[in-house]
Amino acid sequence: MKKYRTNETIAFERYKIITPILSAMEENADRGKIGLLKSEACGLAGISRKTLNRWLNSYAKEGLDGLKYQPRAGISKRVISDELLKEAILLRREVPSRSILQIIEILEMEGKVSKGFLKRSTMHDRLREAGYAKAQMKLYQTPGVAARRFTRLERNDMWQADIKHCGYIKSGGKQKELYFVGFIDDATRYIVHGEFYHDFDQGIVEDCLRKAILKSGLPNRLYFDNGKQFRNKWMERACAILDIKLIFTAPYSPEAKGKIERFNRTLESFLVEAELKHPGNLSEINTLFSVWLAECYHNKEHSGIETTPEMAYASSKIPLRFLPVDTVAKAFLRLEQRKVDKSGCISFKGRKYEVGVVYIGRSVDIVYDPADITVLTVEDNNLNTSFPIRELDIGTHTGPRPKLPEHMAEVTPKTSRFLDEKQKRYDKRQLSAQRAISYAQINNYKGGDELV
Repeated sequence: MKKYRTNETIAFERYKIITPILSAMEENADRGKIGLLKSEACGLAGISRKTLNRWLNSYAKEGLDGLKYQPRAGISKRVISDELLKEAILLRREVPSRSILQIIEILEMEGKVSKGFLKRSTMHDRLREAGYAKAQMKLYQTPGVAARRFTRLERNDMWQADIKHCGYIKSGGKQKELYFVGFIDDATRYIVHGEFYHDFDQGIVEDCLRKAILKSGLPNRLYFDNGKQFRNKWMERACAILDIKLIFTAPYSPEAKGKIERFNRTLESFLVEAELKHPGNLSEINTLFSVWLAECYHNKEHSGIETTPEMAYASSKIPLRFLPVDTVAKAFLRLEQRKVDKSGCISFKGRKYEVGVVYIGRSVDIVYDPADITVLTVEDNNLNTSFPIRELDIGTHTGPRPKLPEHMAEVTPKTSRFLDEKQKRYDKRQLSAQRAISYAQINNYKGGDELV
């Protein structure tokens, strides 16, 4: 099924198509090269040269706004009367999954319009204007709780975060994927920290959150989706240490994080401009982003709060909450799980560490600093204890087997409790047999004269 696209999405798609042509025009390329680029663009996009020229002219006059979808004024309203539109809306309301072609076919079969008079695109435009497009109706069909708008009242009461795929960047002669991680303050719309990365793993979220906390203090809540980069054991441990409440959206509900999702759409305008600068590495694109964030977002009035995000964040009377550096450092140590082998050791990053025979066959949590793995920390949640372990020194000869703890040492028995219990059961069974009737004694009884 074709995905419903917003006007902004359509504008950015069209801009990507005409970008090579615009670059060639800026470089004053010859007409032959520009004509070749136009032919390639028409072939790839499946459009006519007339449509391409219209896009170029609209962009030259109005920028990205000129590339947005604009239905032909007046034509659809003149073709489809209000009475006919009401009938089409009724058909859509009866069965929201009905396609445009089915609605047109029903109207034709009922004789309300002649065959071939209505066009699919025309009907789609009128239904969308009235709010009855299939994508709009689907919002009311989705089961579960509606995603109603909400906002926190004070700064750092809740942060939202998300990861956005931003295409590719040429770095070191190779095309590398580009991802953006951003944390936004719910009340003020202030980006406490945002950064671009090449990787798509848990580590980029850890790094961005750490930098956000060091700059802006601790939030009371973190609001994430259910991606594995956010919902993991490390995040649970870090939030517990930092006294942050961890909240997750309902599955398949991206609209629940509307504020960060809206910022991600705003970020598209930066990506378009940054592409023209041809950044060669992450450092360059992050530097460009810092400038854009300060000038084009933080100091620009936000319609949702009627002031600038920077002013709203700075003017809050709620004090920032900080913790000692040691506590923050402890929270941002990495956490992984390992299973202890039969020798009481674990393998970690190609090295061996001795945990202890007590943990043989068990899985343990390993906390470590990525910069120094000579010493690891084992956290035992069952006993609520933790202890350091060092890399095992493997020499030319085997070392002595470690001694068992006293509570696991062998105890010399005074007797066999197993056989004692068996003896008791045997004696009890024999006693029951003696009390039963002996048919052998009855058969040996002579009877007769002895009773006289």
